Order: sequence, then structure tokens, then C-alpha cells
Amino acid sequence: MRTIIIHRVPRIPPWSSAMNVHRLTLPHSSAPNAVSAVPAAVPEALDSEHLLKGRREILIRHGDKLYRLRHTSNDKLILTK
Repeated sequence: MRTIIIHRVPRIPPWSSAMNVHRLTLPHSSAPNAVSAVPAAVPEALDSEHLLKGRREILIRHGDKLYRLRHTSNDKLILTK
């Protein structure tokens, strides 16, 4: 059995360059088997109330496609083409 200890990498601020890559090397690993992790970019969260502005349904244009975002009576969001 092999135990792997993973250290937590702090989140990259949104204003930092995409070229700044943080790599994480696991302890006690040899060079050929070294494992590195690149943290995924965390998208900015938008509040659904900000998007809907009190409405139950909005249309979202994405390129040449039109999508419908609907707030259901069960407090769920449904995005349809």
C-alpha cells in the first residue's frame, strides 16, 4: 500500500496572469514518477437574482444561439436551448 500526502495550494486570485502556473510535487517521489497538479481556474460566481432581476425566465444570447434560463417553482434553474 502506498500513502500519498497532498498539500493544499492556495487559490489563484482572478487578477493573476494565466501564465502563472503553480506546481505541486508530492514528497518522497522520484523524478520520473513525480506528480504535479495545476489548480483549475475558478470562475467568478454570479448571483441568480442579479441575472433574473425578479423575473422567472430570461433569454441569453450566446453567439448565434438563444438559450432560456428558467427559475422553477421548486427553486431550481433550468437552461434550455
